[in-house]
Amino acid sequence: MRENSPRIPYTEHRIRFLSDGLSCAGRLLLPKATPPFASVILANGFSGTMDWILPSFAQAFVGAGLAALIFDYRHFGESEGEPRQIVDVQKQRQDLRSAIAFARSSAELDPAKVALWGTSLGGSHVIAIAGEDARIAAVVANMPALDVLRGADFSARMTRQNVSAVQFATTTARLLKAAVEDWARGLFGKSPRYLNVYGEPGEAFFTDPALAERFEAVEKGSPTWRNLVAARFFLQAPRYRKGAVGRIRAPLLFTLASHDVEVSADFVKEAAKESTLARVKEYPADHFDLYHGELFEQVAADQVEFLVEHLRRTSGHDVERR
Repeated sequence: MRENSPRIPYTEHRIRFLSDGLSCAGRLLLPKATPPFASVILANGFSGTMDWILPSFAQAFVGAGLAALIFDYRHFGESEGEPRQIVDVQKQRQDLRSAIAFARSSAELDPAKVALWGTSLGGSHVIAIAGEDARIAAVVANMPALDVLRGADFSARMTRQNVSAVQFATTTARLLKAAVEDWARGLFGKSPRYLNVYGEPGEAFFTDPALAERFEAVEKGSPTWRNLVAARFFLQAPRYRKGAVGRIRAPLLFTLASHDVEVSADFVKEAAKESTLARVKEYPADHFDLYHGELFEQVAADQVEFLVEHLRRTSGHDVERR
C-alpha cells in the first residue's frame, strides 16, 4: 500500500544483521538529506513479513524525514531460521534487539534517536524491549497484543463469528491440542504441526468470515507471506506483567481500534495509565482497519506527528513537521 506518499525523496537499501548467529533480512529507508538521521524500527505482528503492512508506515515516516528500518523475524520471509513459520516470542524480541544494535552502529543513523514502532504482536515486543532499554527515544504501539488471554475480547469475538460459548471452547481445545502436538514434535526434531493464519475454526488462528477478503489480498500483495504458522505459539503467547508500561522511560503513543476483538482497547488503555509519558489515540475501527484506506492515513499522520515531536532534531538536520 502506498496511500501516504512520501514528501521527502528516499532511497531503500537491502540490509542484513545477525541475531543469535542467524541472518535477518531487512530494508533501510533513508531520506535524501544529510545524515545522521533519527530512525524508527518497525516490528511486525503475528505471522507478518516485511512486505506486509510495514512498507506503508515506513514510507510515511521516511516522508517526514525519519529513517525507517523494516525486517523479517527469523523463520519468516527472507530471514534465516529452520523450520519455517515459527513464531517464538522470545526469539523475535531478540531479533528486535539485534535490529536496534544494527541501527545504533550504522553511520547514517543517530544512535541517540532510535524509536520503536510495533503492531499487534509486535506491539507487545516494543513495550517489552523499551522497558529494558532506557536509550529508546520514543515508542509507538499500534493495537499492541499485550496479553493473549486478558487482552482479547472473547465475548465480542464470539458475537462477531456467531458461535456459542460451547462452540468457541471446542475450537479452542482443538487449537491447544494442535499446539501440544506441535511442541512435542519440536522436541523430537520432527516437522511442525502447522495451523493456518486464516481459515476454518479449529484449524486457524483467525476465523472471522469477514476477514476472508483481507487475507486474500495479503496473499496476492505480499509474496513472502505464508498462511501457515506452527501451532506451538499458543503455549508461549505473551502475557502482560503489571508495570511493564510503567518501566518505559520514553514518550509512548498507543493507537487503538475501538471495535477491535483481537486486542481489547480497554485493556490497553488501563495498562497505559501506568505511564505519565503515554498518550492514547482511539479510532472507530476493527483490528485490521488501521492498515489501509482513510483510517491508515489518519493513523499514520498521528504517528508521524508524535515521532517528529520527540525525534525533532538529529545530528544532521531537522525532521519535517506536519
